[in-house]
Amino acid sequence: MSVATDLDLRPGQSVELLKELHILTREGKLNQDSRRKLKQVYHLHRFIEELLGDLPRHEGGPLVADHGAGKSYLGFILYDLTLRGQGSGQVWGIETRPELVARSQDLARRLGFERMHFLNIAAADAAHREDLPAQFDLVTALHACDTATDDAIAFGLQKDAQAMALVPCCQAEVAANLRQHKALALSRTPLAELWRHPLHTREVGSQLTNVLRCLYLEARGYQVTVTELVGWEHSMKNELILARRTGQRKRSAAERLRALLGEFGLQALEPVRFPGLPA
Repeated sequence: MSVATDLDLRPGQSVELLKELHILTREGKLNQDSRRKLKQVYHLHRFIEELLGDLPRHEGGPLVADHGAGKSYLGFILYDLTLRGQGSGQVWGIETRPELVARSQDLARRLGFERMHFLNIAAADAAHREDLPAQFDLVTALHACDTATDDAIAFGLQKDAQAMALVPCCQAEVAANLRQHKALALSRTPLAELWRHPLHTREVGSQLTNVLRCLYLEARGYQVTVTELVGWEHSMKNELILARRTGQRKRSAAERLRALLGEFGLQALEPVRFPGLPA
């Protein structure tokens, strides 16, 4: 079976890029792990392409920031399938591991992807870097671990992003707070039975984290959609949060967010993770 038939490659897609990303072997073969990764990136690319298509066009755009870029699978495939052919737009990969940043820089140079840039920096610090554009059209974070997703959201708000596409991973901060105050919560409300057992603490914390993030985005002027990225058989970290900026801040979303923080004893997180809420 040919590579194109086996993978259903997009027209004009660089097979050499897929080989360099080790998604394909040098012989053009694909193992199951690589197929799973490629399917996730393809699905996210489809959602991102739709988001970009809805945004107003401007000279030099669109500008995309990819947080927790890792090996930059998403950034490279987005550039290859969308930005390369249209001759404009930039991808900025933000990653803390210097060896991955150096590898991506080298690969972009060899492939002639001159509008791809990579920074060795934490997501939390990126919004204040002077060598980054003042505004971005789209912010993505594919499996950015724990609070790195919150940092990507904060970056998007700071940079007036028109849209965000987020696939959270390993949401631990809220669960840690629930665990710390569990005894008090159990004495205060029967609702705390939802996270009395350690496994439930982790699961409830993960669910609650993303609910709070969605309310925060709505409170800060975004329309939010939550869906599955791919089938659960491909990834357990499968929740995709899509946010489109409307500029209409929802006071009711801020009220519900604060109510949830109070109900779960998480008020201390508001100034840390949810600044700028409407009063």
